[in-house]
Amino acid sequence: MTLTLQTLYFEDLSVGMRDAFDKIVMASDVVGFAEVSGDRNPIHLSEHFAAKTPFKTRIAHGLYTASLISALLGTRLPGPGAIYLSQSLNFRAPVKIGDTVTVSVEVVELIGEKNRARLSCECRVDDTIVLDGEALVKVPSRAELASEAQA
Repeated sequence: MTLTLQTLYFEDLSVGMRDAFDKIVMASDVVGFAEVSGDRNPIHLSEHFAAKTPFKTRIAHGLYTASLISALLGTRLPGPGAIYLSQSLNFRAPVKIGDTVTVSVEVVELIGEKNRARLSCECRVDDTIVLDGEALVKVPSRAELASEAQA
């Protein structure tokens, strides 16, 4: 998965702007996330263990799914230079290996005083919301860049 970078400045944003992408969750993604995060819960890594759970199969880490939101915020909307300030997450349903997750964000509020954007975030598998929440990010502005260039 490689998202094309798109840089948007605070002045480019408007309420209602949206972006989205699809990601097929691979076993290697789950194993890699376990290695990076240190979360080696066997529900993610052992088919034998996971078969005895209510899910009946391995599931992706919830924070792996949430990290897909980070990918969208950091590459597309608003894009490079955006700084996470907060994120709320509601885990609604499991994501299984092989699922295609549709990740989407929408600008729901712009706070001009400090160049902040509040975004609604959602991850779906087919018609099921598997994760939702809100992100607050600081967005670079052209005015800030111009004043930094003059300094």
